[in-house]
This record gives sequence, structure tokens and C-alpha cells, in this order.
Amino acid sequence: MKQSRIASGGSSLLLAAACTLAGPVATEAVPSTAATGYVALGDSYSAGVGAGAYLASGADCLRSGLAFPALWASAHAPSSFSFTACDRARTSDVLAHQLGPLNSRTGLVTLTVGGSDSGFSHVMEICVLQGHDACLSAVARARSFMDGTLPGNLDRLYAAIRRKAPAARVVVLGYPRLYRPHGTCKGGLDEAERSALDGAVDRLDSVISARAAGHGFRFADVRAAFTGHEICSAAPWLHSVDWLDLAESYHPTAPGQSLGYLPVLTGAG
Repeated sequence: MKQSRIASGGSSLLLAAACTLAGPVATEAVPSTAATGYVALGDSYSAGVGAGAYLASGADCLRSGLAFPALWASAHAPSSFSFTACDRARTSDVLAHQLGPLNSRTGLVTLTVGGSDSGFSHVMEICVLQGHDACLSAVARARSFMDGTLPGNLDRLYAAIRRKAPAARVVVLGYPRLYRPHGTCKGGLDEAERSALDGAVDRLDSVISARAAGHGFRFADVRAAFTGHEICSAAPWLHSVDWLDLAESYHPTAPGQSLGYLPVLTGAG
């Protein structure tokens, strides 16, 4: 019995030594798959509202084949492309309804979000219909929301994106200023109202940029790309108010998507 135990112990030592030299024993094969899929999240600016050529799938979301996510996917041929951005989406809508395609194989996520949370559509309605004082008050309320509530909304969404797509490069795109200062517009809002709205966009972009950086995401600023192409410029890439199609009002045109947003995303790599 004593010799048997000694022999058994010697065999165990030899086996342990062999394992040490050979390296750890793999318990299961783990496939190595590159994270190369692309998921486009967000609101109407990502969906492509205003660009036309709307897709039959998800018609209620007004997703356009001319939106910057579709154009980027066509040019770069990712291994998969999921286009879940939707008209009027808020951070809570993206969180609840758009994150399904995210997974460990997602290599790129893009999104625009925060404008709907801040009530920009309602602000524009007030500014167009209710006059100067009401407009400036609405802008002030939107800015208060941006400073007080929006950062937390963005944090919850950004954290969920990172959990579901741990390997992804996340590019958060901002919003362009709406109006060209002292531009060609002869009627409509006065210069103080236009300036206040542009200032609110600047504040919105600042909040979004700060929260994106806090989560290690890239913020892609489109304001420089749209400079000279705002409403009241000679060659606008944004729709002014359109009484025949209010959904497209204050959204990028097809050139705004292809010449404004797309190059900024392409350069954000």
C-alpha cells in the first residue's frame, strides 16, 4: 500500500509538471469573431426624416435610405447592419425599443438623441405660432431641462449601450445650428429668436458631448460641417417650416445627410 501511494503521488507530480510546461488545459473552445456589425440608433436626425426615399420597413419611423447610417453602411459593407433609429425617439424610446440588435459582435454604434427629450419640436411650434416672448420662454425651459434632467437620461442610455455592446466603438453625433445669423430670410422668426434657438442647440451639443466623453464614447460635432448651410443661408441643408409636411420641418435635407452628417461620421473613425 505504501509503495502504491508513492507511485500514485509520483504520477500526479509528473502530470502536473507536464501540464505546467504545456500551458493551461482548455475546457471549451471559444470562437474568436470580429466585432464588425453596425447598429444605428437614435431619433429623427439619424432616421433621416427630411431626406425622402423612406423605407417600407418601419414606415412609422420615417427611416430613409438617404440617411447617413444607410449611406455609411452602403459604403463600408459591415458584416451586419441594423437600422433602428426612429422619428421623435427620446432616450427612453431608444432604451426600450432600439437596443435589441446590440451584442458582443457589434463593432460600431451611432446615435443622435436628446433633441426630442428637450422638446425641440414643441419649442419650434411655440416660436412659429406664439410670438417673441413665448418663444424665448420656451427656449429657456428647454435649456433648463438640458441642464437638469437630460444628463441623467443620457447616462442611463449610454450605460445600457456599453453593457450590451462591450466591444463597440460608439459615435454620438450632435445637432447643427438651425439658423444662419443675419441671413437671407425676410420673414418668420426675428433675429433674437433665431439666435436663442442656435444657442440652445449649442447647449444641447455641449451636454451630449460631456456625457458621451464620460462613457468613453466619441462625440462627432456636425456644426462646422453645416456652417453656411443653415436655414436662411444661400444653400440650406435644413428644411424650414413646411406647412404641407410638418414632420420634415427643421430636419436635414438629403444633402444635409450626405454632405453634412456622413463626412463627419466617416472622419470620426
